[in-house]
Amino acid sequence: MRRGEEQEGLRQPIPDKLYYKIGEVSKITGVKPHVLRYWESEFRAIRPYKTRSLQRLYRKRDIELVLKIKKLLYEDLFTIPGAKRKIKDSPDKAKQMELQFDKKAYKRIFMEIKRELKEITQFLE
Repeated sequence: MRRGEEQEGLRQPIPDKLYYKIGEVSKITGVKPHVLRYWESEFRAIRPYKTRSLQRLYRKRDIELVLKIKKLLYEDLFTIPGAKRKIKDSPDKAKQMELQFDKKAYKRIFMEIKRELKEITQFLE
């Protein structure tokens, strides 16, 4: 989605960022923060990254899933167990599995960047 575009059911467009705080997700989706925290306990697919200070950082796919859950619960009138089954049986599940955070790949990238920065620092000294 491009910047400034709105999806159906959104209060605000989803800005292009890596992570979103819970307040931003609440404004974008129209779902209160306490409901988002509750849904995390009910839907295993919603797993925001938590910082050392336990601040939740959501990804764009988390926001899209929140919007899907909101639609299932509030518009399609599914129960929570029914919404869980619907999401579990969804063909999007394979797509979600592909988007999982690959810690090993990111660690390799960060180690390479760190090594290159050390080389640059040594060169500049």
